[in-house]
Amino acid sequence: MIELKEEEERVILFAVSTGAVEDAENSLEELEELAETAGAVTVGTLIQSRENIHPGTYLGKGKLEELKELIWEKEATGVICDDELSPAQLRNLEDALDTKVMDRTMVILDIFAARARTSEGKIQVELAQLKYRAVRLVGLRASLSRLGGGIGTRGPGEKKLEMDRRLIHERIGHLKTELETVKRHREVVRKQREKSGILRAAIVGYTNAGKSTLLNRLTQAGILAEDKLFATLDPTTRPFVLPGGETILLTDTVGFIRKLPHHLVDAFRSTLEEARYCDVILYVVDCSNPQMDLQMHVVYETLRQLDVRDKEIITVFNKIDRAGADTSCRDVQSDYRVKLSAKTGEGVDSLVKVFEQIIRGRQIYFEKLFSYSEAGKIQNIRKNGRLLSEEYREDGIHVTAYVPVELFEWLYR
Repeated sequence: MIELKEEEERVILFAVSTGAVEDAENSLEELEELAETAGAVTVGTLIQSRENIHPGTYLGKGKLEELKELIWEKEATGVICDDELSPAQLRNLEDALDTKVMDRTMVILDIFAARARTSEGKIQVELAQLKYRAVRLVGLRASLSRLGGGIGTRGPGEKKLEMDRRLIHERIGHLKTELETVKRHREVVRKQREKSGILRAAIVGYTNAGKSTLLNRLTQAGILAEDKLFATLDPTTRPFVLPGGETILLTDTVGFIRKLPHHLVDAFRSTLEEARYCDVILYVVDCSNPQMDLQMHVVYETLRQLDVRDKEIITVFNKIDRAGADTSCRDVQSDYRVKLSAKTGEGVDSLVKVFEQIIRGRQIYFEKLFSYSEAGKIQNIRKNGRLLSEEYREDGIHVTAYVPVELFEWLYR
């Protein structure tokens, strides 16, 4: 019996360090995780210290020769650059190394293509891939025709890469139209949520910080939560009911990462903007990660890039159950700080208390006599506010409660 097995991609990672070599080493460690997630095995790494990246070949001549020898020595099937390569750099590296050349952006796009499940997610990924590839057709064509398959070939696929630029741009235009339709639908849903007066919280954070695990812990959402980069891609919104009966809508967003490709930021803008239109940012941090401070900087920079401002921020320092977790961590940019383990549930009560505190600060004491024909409004108070008492009298139902401002205005119409 003959067993057919997909050939394993063996890759060498390389980078140029224009500052501290340690930063480049840490970035390559993350790239190795990305490559593993995409299905490749890292067999070697190479870092060159330079004042500037070489405009033609990324690496200098000597390091390029060293990389070529390393490819032969390790029997690598490809190389991955830690930065996004220009079309000229991609083509020149292909010619010099005579092997498949990829960059960080290509690997991330490939992972997104494999993880997208909803129609919106697939549209966003394809749009990002086509924008990236439109200006790199010549270099990519050589790479993909030689090796056929592997990282960088999922999604639109080789067929679309063989089209001329005109056809690709037509496809990009079509996808943008589809995405606009999805965006309008998202805006309608968003406005309906705003009218309800329910507190909305967007869960943001670095990839693999535990966002999906926390959402599952709070809402039993049952979404995929793995110890992998970009384990979940499509946004999920679930209601979280507090002990007092108030409801919070929690939305899980795609994880951030350093050097997040601008093609992805543009394509996923409508999804990422959930953070912009929410009431509260629930910022999840992996306090067991040695690169925690850098990751926090990346997340705040991405939020600024999305113009997310003037939001109440709850920083959740997650994974305190892990050995080596930094329990002395702090975040001066947030309004509230909580330490917990989404996996074990330790400390979740503290997060619930913060939510209750925020809701109390946004509610108004309300007292009114409703006619029996308006009894349906009381159910709305139960759902979106905190019903303190209801007394049934001959002239109607006397209610005292704490309700959101939006609901308070609606009840007095």
